[in-house]
Amino acid sequence: MDFSRDFIAFACRQGVLRFGEFKTKAGRLSPYFFNAGLFCDGASLGTLCDFYARAILASGLAVDVLFGPAYKGIPLVAGTAMALASRGRSLPFAYNRKEAKDHGEGGTLVGAPLAGRVLIVDDVISAGTSVRESVELIRAAGAVPAGVLIALDRQERGLGELSAVQEVERDYGIPVVSVAALTDLIAFLGGSPELERNLDAVEAYRLQYGIQGQ
Repeated sequence: MDFSRDFIAFACRQGVLRFGEFKTKAGRLSPYFFNAGLFCDGASLGTLCDFYARAILASGLAVDVLFGPAYKGIPLVAGTAMALASRGRSLPFAYNRKEAKDHGEGGTLVGAPLAGRVLIVDDVISAGTSVRESVELIRAAGAVPAGVLIALDRQERGLGELSAVQEVERDYGIPVVSVAALTDLIAFLGGSPELERNLDAVEAYRLQYGIQGQ
């Protein structure tokens, strides 16, 4: 999709997507690093959330409520709800606290009630812990998890043959929608004179650690 390529270009311009040698949590040496936390000003966050909104609309998913897991998901879900509204689709949103509030309205959930089909909005999926906690919250509220929306799918194996994204889809029976994936990054590098020198390293990394059929 055009917006996937545009997102990769945007992430590179912002310095959110960098190339070199980076050690992952799994101890692998990755030739690229994606840090969504660097979308840290109003303009870049707004653009990121508009890409999220475009991905939701393109997915065709039936969604009633957006949910952002604390902490990274909170600005993402609010910004995405605003971006969707500007594109003609206003959805309620909610997020959770890490610690339950024992005064005022109390509880761990803030915002709209979780009801109907709830889409989880996050930056990436690594261990899947955030997704598991979100699914539990959504189901406990009597709602249904509709899927997960992330910025970048690294399409990289975890401990087994599946990626973290594939494990979430298998374990919870819900789709994961990404704005862009590793295949989009590779296609972008192939057409970028400034960054093409990184292509061989990224393709070699995919060959070593990528999931089957990507």
